[in-house]
Amino acid sequence: MPRSIPLTAKIIAGVGIPVALVASGLVVSTASYSAFSATTANPTSNWSTGTVSLTDDDANTALFTATNLKPGSTGTNCITVTSNGSLASAVKLYGTAPSTTNALSSYVTLTVLQGTGGGFGSCSGFTPLSTNGTLYSGTLAAFGSGSSNYATGIGTWTPTGATPESRVYQVTYTVASSTPNTAQAGSAALGLTWEAQNS
Repeated sequence: MPRSIPLTAKIIAGVGIPVALVASGLVVSTASYSAFSATTANPTSNWSTGTVSLTDDDANTALFTATNLKPGSTGTNCITVTSNGSLASAVKLYGTAPSTTNALSSYVTLTVLQGTGGGFGSCSGFTPLSTNGTLYSGTLAAFGSGSSNYATGIGTWTPTGATPESRVYQVTYTVASSTPNTAQAGSAALGLTWEAQNS
């Protein structure tokens, strides 16, 4: 007499076979899959900054060291400023660390011209620019207080940055003929700074 198989066992067996077949099919499908692909690339990008650079020919020597001045005394010197930067810029001139005793700076007239020719220690061959040649003409005191930083500085020079460019500045001082006796033994001092900022 044949042995009967319980109904529950038949159902389990019937379900088990298809699951195994499906699992086997997944393995075969994964193993045989091959992807197509394509890429495109841009070469490595690079960034670098430009430069703003100024030098002068004074060899770290003051334009003037004038002593024993009297009413009517005068003096002139030139200085060449060179822009070596790679960026276009605007150059301004301003005064630094002004000081005076006996109000001498109020009686000293300062004139600043810009042009070409000459250099530190000699203004031989200096020629002012035909336009905007005179940058300043007034007292030392007024320049020291009125042009004390880049924002209040004077100048119209705008180097392009394409090649090194130079400009010569002629600075002249004159002690006023009307300087009073109260200015005797007086002193005045002022540093000059040229600054370039990229434009």
